[in-house]
Amino acid sequence: MGYPRSQLVSPGVAGAFHCVSRCVRRAFLCGSDPLSGRSFDHRKDWIEARLLELAGIFSISVLAYAVMSNHVHVVLRVDPENADGWTDDEVAARWVRLFPARVDGEIDAEACRRKAWMLTGNAERMAVLRQRLADLSWFMRCLSEPLARLANGEDRCTGRFWEGRFRCQALLDDEAVLACMAYVDLNPVRAGLAEDLAGSKHTSIHRRLSAHATAQAQPLREVAGPAAIGFLPISEADYIRLVDWAGRQLNPGKRGMIASNAPPALPGHIEAEKWLDKVSGIESRFCRAIGSAQALLDKAQEIGQRWLMVRRVARQPM
Repeated sequence: MGYPRSQLVSPGVAGAFHCVSRCVRRAFLCGSDPLSGRSFDHRKDWIEARLLELAGIFSISVLAYAVMSNHVHVVLRVDPENADGWTDDEVAARWVRLFPARVDGEIDAEACRRKAWMLTGNAERMAVLRQRLADLSWFMRCLSEPLARLANGEDRCTGRFWEGRFRCQALLDDEAVLACMAYVDLNPVRAGLAEDLAGSKHTSIHRRLSAHATAQAQPLREVAGPAAIGFLPISEADYIRLVDWAGRQLNPGKRGMIASNAPPALPGHIEAEKWLDKVSGIESRFCRAIGSAQALLDKAQEIGQRWLMVRRVARQPM
């Protein structure tokens, strides 16, 4: 049974979310298709570039991402208050960057300036656009649609490229955000596509490792988008060590396991074993929301339900 997105994502309310977009019919978004023998690796560059571009336009921070063969994971932090501080000119300029004016199929700078000027003269329209620029669904829409057009154009076909509705999980507390970020960053390793974090290309952990030398002691921050410095009580270096450690602990002796052990660097009072259970069960155990038992009950009450479903294997103290 489907549920209205508004139950989890309230307009104008800040929050963190895990979103997954999958291709229809298990088509290959990226990588090598074993049936046709064609390689679509270049599409990973499209997705990564578009994701980072959108983070510079929306009032939404990218905390983690992983581009896989036929699906994309993103962990996003929505910040409507940041958008409320923008001037009308800035809102119009950001919207025109999303939907530029074109002449004969090419972006026209003068037409873009006229479009932005006309938008700022319409107060009602500006209020709508300001809200959209801090809207999770609009972010995912602006990520998916251009990529679908590019891929369909390359494949010389029409029709759906993505499943009609991206999956969304609300992250209700810091532990859930940290676990989901680690889960997303470990996706290529756990799928056997990379042997370690350094080999996990087209992921946020790969970007963090590239900047690790200059950000070693700094607080954990967003990968792209509005500043979210210190959104979790852990440094960049400790987060990298924690993800590396988690990859070494999950599924020992099986595919998707980093080879050796390293000490954890868990912030606050988070217990290692319970946290690892969350990391391994982000999609298999949790449904619409992830968090402690109390956080799940509070969220259920907020949206007028008695509980939020957690699969049986996750019904243990959290």
